[in-house]
Amino acid sequence: MVPEAKSRQLRIKWVKSDIGYAESQKRTIRALGLRRLGDVVVKPDSPSVRGMVSAVSHLVQVEEVLDERA
Repeated sequence: MVPEAKSRQLRIKWVKSDIGYAESQKRTIRALGLRRLGDVVVKPDSPSVRGMVSAVSHLVQVEEVLDERA
C-alpha cells in the first residue's frame, strides 16, 4: 500500500455555547480539545472524530483541510 502524499484533516471550530445541552455533549466538546467558545482545533479525519463531530454538529463548524506536512 502506497502512503498518501497528503493526509486529510478536519478543522473544527466551536461556534455555539453548550449551556443548556446534555452533559455528554459538553464532555464531547472537551474531548475534541475545545476549551472556550471560538476555539479552533485540527484533528485527523477518522471515523471516531467524525462520530464526535456528528454528536455536537449543532455546536461546531467543520471544514476539511489537507495536511501539507504528510
